[in-house]
Amino acid sequence: MTPAQIELVRQSAALIVPRSQQVATLFYDTLFTLDPSLRFLFRGDIGAQGKRLMSMLITAVRLLDDPDTLMPTLRILGARHLTYGVKPPHYDTVGQALLGTLALGLGEAFTPSVREAWIAMYGIVSRTMQEPASDAVVSD
Repeated sequence: MTPAQIELVRQSAALIVPRSQQVATLFYDTLFTLDPSLRFLFRGDIGAQGKRLMSMLITAVRLLDDPDTLMPTLRILGARHLTYGVKPPHYDTVGQALLGTLALGLGEAFTPSVREAWIAMYGIVSRTMQEPASDAVVSD
């Protein structure tokens, strides 16, 4: 990601932080509309899951210019998600849900440049989180 993209992601993320619980609810509604079969991955309280999602997202945004901290954290998170049954194709659906949620949540502030910055950010997050799955396939 470029420094300009990092700044766009941070500025737009700051707009959704005050409404983080609403944004998380919108995200899960969008996700389950896109793929109802993913609901089985979320066995606990979806409100608590939403808080964890927003916390992770905010942490990732904060650490975008600190890859030495961000990447190991994402790999650990990816390994944990692997044990929950998350498969590589699920990351595409999550990315679609994230972009759809941001488009609705940010409205006019979700400009093409902001969209591209979030696509770049999610690309980093999803690729890194999937590395443990790739490692598991290689070692089988």
